[in-house]
Amino acid sequence: MNLLFALPGFHRYDRGAEVALLAVADAIARGGDAVTVMGSGSGRTDAAYQFRTVPSVRRERFERFPKFPPLRSETAWEDASFAPGLLSAYRPADYDAVVTCSFPFTHWALRRPSRSKPLQIFVTQNGDWPAFASNSEYRSFQCDGLVCTNPDYLERNRDQWHCALIPNGVDLSRFHPGAPERARFGLPEDRPIILMVSAFIETKRVLDGIRAVAQLDDAFLVVAGDGPLRDEGQALADRLLPGRFKRLSLAAADMPALYRSSDAFLHLSLLESFGNVFVEAWASGLPVVGHDSERLRWILGPGAEFLCDTEDSDALVAMLRKALAKGPVRAGQPEGIERFAWSTIADQYREFIASLLAARASVG
Repeated sequence: MNLLFALPGFHRYDRGAEVALLAVADAIARGGDAVTVMGSGSGRTDAAYQFRTVPSVRRERFERFPKFPPLRSETAWEDASFAPGLLSAYRPADYDAVVTCSFPFTHWALRRPSRSKPLQIFVTQNGDWPAFASNSEYRSFQCDGLVCTNPDYLERNRDQWHCALIPNGVDLSRFHPGAPERARFGLPEDRPIILMVSAFIETKRVLDGIRAVAQLDDAFLVVAGDGPLRDEGQALADRLLPGRFKRLSLAAADMPALYRSSDAFLHLSLLESFGNVFVEAWASGLPVVGHDSERLRWILGPGAEFLCDTEDSDALVAMLRKALAKGPVRAGQPEGIERFAWSTIADQYREFIASLLAARASVG
C-alpha cells in the first residue's frame, strides 16, 4: 500500500495525536508499505517513512485570535495555515489511502477534487464530533473509514461509517519501569513526585491538579506541557506550591526518563478520546490517578484502581495519597500492557485499510 499521513503538528510537536499517528506510520513503514508523512516540522533520520515539510504558522501565534466556526481554536487556525501548502504538495494519484485526524481544513484539502480518489481514513484522536455532528462545517465531513479510538465512538458511529475500534499504543522499548533520573530534570530527591503530562488548556484541568497537590504536605508536582494557561498556572503554583512545582517542556526523547523519575501520574481531563499518556504512565510502572469513566476503565483494565470522581476535591486528594502510598513499579513489565505495543496497533490499521481497499476493488 501507498499511504499518506498528514497533520500540521507532525515533527513540530510531540503531543498525543502527533505521537500516536507517527508511531503508526513508522510501524507500518517498517512492515514494508510505502508511507509518506506531511507535517510542519523537520525531517528525522530515525523515521522509516518519507517525510515532507509543509509549512504552517505555529498554533501559539493564534492563541489570542478570535474563535468562530470553523476557526474554533488556535489549532484550527494552524490547520487553516497548513492547508494551502498541503494542497500544493499533495498528489492524490500517489496514494491508496490518506490518514488524518485534523478537521476541517486538512480534511478538506485531502478530499480535493481529483480523478484519483484515495481512501479517506479519519482517526478520532481529537474526538468524533466531525463524524456525527450535523451543524456548521461538520456537515461537510465524509470518510471511507473511521478509526474509533474507544468503544463509545464505535457505538455512536458504526451505523453511519465503516468503523474499526483501534486504541492508541505505546513504545515498550522506551516506556518501561526503571531507575529515576531526577537530577537530570532538576527534581528533588527527597519528595514524592506527582507527574502531569498535559497542555495548559481548560479541558486538561491542570490548575485543579495544582490545587489538589497543594493539599498534600510534601508532594512535588511537575507538569510537562505548555499552552495558553501557562502563566495563570504558574501564578497559582507560586502561591499554593512554593518550592514544590516545576513546569517542563521536553523533547519526546526525554519523556520516558521523566515518567520513571516520578512516583504517581495524574491526569484530570474528564473524558479523553484515548489519552496516550495513560498507557505511557502505565508502561512506566506508575499508579495512574484519573477521572473515573467506563472509557478509562476499558483502557487501564485491572490497573484502574486509582480512578475517582476528580471533581470531588476530597476524593481526589485521598486517591493521590493512596497512589503515592503504593508507589511505582521499578522493574519488569506491567501486566497487560503488551496489547498496546505500537506494532500490534499498526497491524490493526494495516488490516483495516487493506480490507477497505479490497472491498472497493471488489465492486470496482
